[in-house]
Amino acid sequence: MSLLYSFAFWFPAVSLAVLLAERLVPWRQQRLLRPQLLQDIFWFGFNGYLNRHAFGWLFLAITTWIAASFEQTVGLAPREVGLVAGAPLWAQVALLLVVSDFLEWLIHNALHRVPALWAFHRIHHSIHTMDWIGNYRFHWMEAVVYRSLKYLPLTLLGVEYTAVLVVAVILLTIGHLNHSNLNISWGPLRYVLNSPRMHIWHHDTQIRGTAGVNFAVIFSLWDWLLGTAYMPAGPRMPERLGFKSDDRLPENILWRFFIPFLDRRPADVEGPADQTQARDASPQNDQPVSSEDETG
Repeated sequence: MSLLYSFAFWFPAVSLAVLLAERLVPWRQQRLLRPQLLQDIFWFGFNGYLNRHAFGWLFLAITTWIAASFEQTVGLAPREVGLVAGAPLWAQVALLLVVSDFLEWLIHNALHRVPALWAFHRIHHSIHTMDWIGNYRFHWMEAVVYRSLKYLPLTLLGVEYTAVLVVAVILLTIGHLNHSNLNISWGPLRYVLNSPRMHIWHHDTQIRGTAGVNFAVIFSLWDWLLGTAYMPAGPRMPERLGFKSDDRLPENILWRFFIPFLDRRPADVEGPADQTQARDASPQNDQPVSSEDETG
């Protein structure tokens, strides 16, 4: 099988391409050897290569139970349903991309609203210097949650391997770009596609709305339609990245690896705690994006 048909090829290839783009045309002046880089390299290596091997058993146990429960109820195994099996490859890719991305929007939204989920999602929001590798700074439990919740609806589609690979590469590329140090907005397509200029506001310390803004991975359309979009005109940036209580989050990588299992301190969900601030800083009250700056 050709290397092009392996995610093991695309993962380092896309990562290297975005890294080189950052060095050639950076948006912000940032050092390559910056604070917390070693921690990001750890998360990149673990989540990119080791996570499935270390915790695959947990995902397998969860999905086996889901599949058995579905088969007991419906009389068919999830893989036997095949809602779009036999459809043209382009149709499988398009449907899988849309369904998967909307599921990720829903799950990401929940990570900011449910205290038990925010307890480990805050690892991702401990980023203070944003670049492409931050896409893979997330707690291993987050991957288990995403994969488990997406398992049944995506398995029911019955798409072929090539469609899964194409969508995985698109998700990887857009995810890397969203966290990258690149001045990209996609111009008029910003109402459809997420971008670095939009996603950086998701990492702003200041909370907008009731639980944050810009939850989309690929299609910013979900945020614009559902009232959680925020994108100021021009290449503006937040004053500070992170979350308000991130100074209470231990820096030790082993401690972070086992959070929230060892950390008994309150996890401070972003949003509902300060309704006045949330109302005053809601997406509807902020300056709307304009067409003045279409570059990128």
